[in-house]
Amino acid sequence: MKPHKIWIDEIHGGSRYGLKGTILIKKRSPFQEITIMETENHGNALMLDGCWMTSDKEEKYYHECLVHPALSSLKTASRVLIIGGGDGGTARECLKYSDISLIDLVEIDKEVIELAKKYLKELGQNAWEDKRLKINICNGLKWVSNTQNNYYDVVFIDCSDPSEISNEIYSLKFYEECKRITKKEGIVATQSESPESFPAIHIEIIKSFKQIFKISSTMYSFVPFYPSGIWSWTFGSEDSTQFLNPQYKHIDSIENSCDIWNLNYQKGAFQMMPNKILNKLKKI
Repeated sequence: MKPHKIWIDEIHGGSRYGLKGTILIKKRSPFQEITIMETENHGNALMLDGCWMTSDKEEKYYHECLVHPALSSLKTASRVLIIGGGDGGTARECLKYSDISLIDLVEIDKEVIELAKKYLKELGQNAWEDKRLKINICNGLKWVSNTQNNYYDVVFIDCSDPSEISNEIYSLKFYEECKRITKKEGIVATQSESPESFPAIHIEIIKSFKQIFKISSTMYSFVPFYPSGIWSWTFGSEDSTQFLNPQYKHIDSIENSCDIWNLNYQKGAFQMMPNKILNKLKKI
């Protein structure tokens, strides 16, 4: 008998964002409820505490936009930190850069990693076997607080929406710590929510980056099954000379490896700030 297909919805702001398919696993870890679903049109999809995180079909809209604006703008990058990222997608994109010698992936919930390895193989692909990737099951704020100054070339904040286990990642203190452990010419990059579905959080992240970093900028694109579809990523650095300008010597090979991101796509995406967000930022 074929497994029964059902709809699972993320409920947000009086709207429903749903996928139809078969539940592969649903369990509660010490931190959150984890659901992985085999869907009709989106491949396997991950939900945490009732919020869609990623799917085989849409994940590159998210991971390519988080990773490549930062790494492509550095001539070389040796050490990278990923806070969160337990599905493996961000690590996979980082490992395309041959100069990288170390990626510290700091994930608080080891269950997410283990289930991603089993059910979300399209995301991590061969990243989990790459010797450059080091898995650290740890609180993100604790990790950065115990890291020496100017250690990483890039810090990626690839975390879930604000919740009981992730609120401290959305704090000024955390961003300041990320800046401290990043080299002056390096970049801190974070997913910065939707300007439509999470405008208050979105503006607060942008405001924090403008307060902390010498230069910052926000990129907009689409993750089709996230609430409202439109999403954002914010980048900050102390070095304005090469910030978000292509520097990597093998940039053509990176572009050719991507489904979504390229330099033209990036250029347009950094000019897409909705006017209502721009006007609110002017008042701050």
